[in-house]
Amino acid sequence: MSEYSTLRVSSEHGVAWIVLDHPPVNALGTTMMRELRTVLTGLRDDPSIRVIVFASADPGFFIAHVDMHIGEEMDVLQELAASAPADVNVFQAIGELIRHQPQVTIVKLAGKARGGGAEFVAAADMTFAAIDTAGLGQIEALMGIIPGGGGTQYLRDRVGRNRALEVILTADLFDAETSASYGWINRALPADELDDYVDRIARNIAALPDGVIEAAKHSLPADDFKEGLLRENDAWVPTFSLPAAQHLISGGPAGRGTNTGRRTRP
Repeated sequence: MSEYSTLRVSSEHGVAWIVLDHPPVNALGTTMMRELRTVLTGLRDDPSIRVIVFASADPGFFIAHVDMHIGEEMDVLQELAASAPADVNVFQAIGELIRHQPQVTIVKLAGKARGGGAEFVAAADMTFAAIDTAGLGQIEALMGIIPGGGGTQYLRDRVGRNRALEVILTADLFDAETSASYGWINRALPADELDDYVDRIARNIAALPDGVIEAAKHSLPADDFKEGLLRENDAWVPTFSLPAAQHLISGGPAGRGTNTGRRTRP
């Protein structure tokens, strides 16, 4: 497959492996968003690919957060927005592309996924995470905003309204076992078992008889969050104009709640 600057893409036995590789912390910027769009759009019509697995080249981070300097690339953002589906913003477009991919999408989560990274995880069909090393957090509230890339809708669908509010308003880092108990991810596994488990699951699904994956995804379609995504965007956009948010965003998320408030399994 083609080479990308922030992704490593390969395929074998009906499984496409997309490894996020954008040092130092896999921040979700315009280049990664563009490349994810390109590779996922290309895979949509590839009948040889039946499963897509997302992983990270960085053992510490899946996606640390959205690139804090992304606002300085307004021309690229406007280009991405112009090519996004109607009724979603440029960040929501990534999650919606993942959610509506015809292949089964799986996240192998060894490290931390925060902000836009956590939204990415919740958009995938399945997620398997490493105990003790993986973590999930919607950290936007620490910067005076709310999730704006589909997180509010994906969370409510996954964990319910009460826990979605807890996740968003505490901005805590939730460990793999708690995330699994909440329904945010599928399963928490010992770190030394994660690779083999995801590899086996992906290969087994890809080897199913013709039509089974299509029938399952047709019977269990991704929910239509059109109205919810519009509400999220309408609530998210005005927060950027608040002075407190501008000050916090300019400082980035580092050091604010990223290693505190760690939630352990009840």
